[in-house]
Amino acid sequence: MPLFERIAVVGLGLLGGSLALAARERGLVASAVGATRSPEARRLALESGAVEAVVDLEAVAEGADLVLLATPVHAMPDMLRRLARGLADGAIVTDVGSVKAPLAETLPGLLPPGRLYIGSHPMAGSHERGMSHAVASLFEGRTCIVTDHAAPEAEARVCAFWEGLGMQVVRRTPARHDEEVAWVSHLPHLLAYAFGRGFADAPEGAASVVGPGFRDFTRIARSDAELWGDILTANAKALEGPLAVVSGAITTLSELLQ
Repeated sequence: MPLFERIAVVGLGLLGGSLALAARERGLVASAVGATRSPEARRLALESGAVEAVVDLEAVAEGADLVLLATPVHAMPDMLRRLARGLADGAIVTDVGSVKAPLAETLPGLLPPGRLYIGSHPMAGSHERGMSHAVASLFEGRTCIVTDHAAPEAEARVCAFWEGLGMQVVRRTPARHDEEVAWVSHLPHLLAYAFGRGFADAPEGAASVVGPGFRDFTRIARSDAELWGDILTANAKALEGPLAVVSGAITTLSELLQ
């Protein structure tokens, strides 16, 4: 029996498209609809069977008992404002955002009474982007962080959804999520971007002799710069400590080398 009768996915990129594919493949939902601004994503989502229909944002939540926001973090409040009127009583809204505290402060207040927001962050993705790279296996064996909520039954349903996708679920407060993810995800991206920028000053010809280590280290620097600029800015406060620690470690290494 499906966990949810109807799921609405807002944003049919890599994560949103993969979510819809996986949820339908695993029988977690009876039906799925989506919303996207991209004609190409619309075509691919319908052709792949990820969703049954792609509709306007204002109509996407109608009849859905689970709404998944899979847009950039900064766009989520506006998305929710526009679709909130169509939310059925008892509907749950969750998301895939890489920052949780700002969303936990903002999104619940945009919901009509009787609707709930429970934050999620599946630790899955790729430097690739778009519906063309969506795969149902994206979440298998990965961790999903679900933020604590005062409605245990709704929280349990959200956790069961991610577990049904093959994920291990852990619970965190929004603030603790942002602190931990700053270390394990956001800081590595910052360092990769910094190295990528610095590599512009490498000797001419250096790029022709790179090996696997270089490619491993710089892979995430190929991630969508606009998307990650949004994430890093939203979590700037939590990044201050990790950045200071690593900057100090680099200074120490420089002194030791000298």
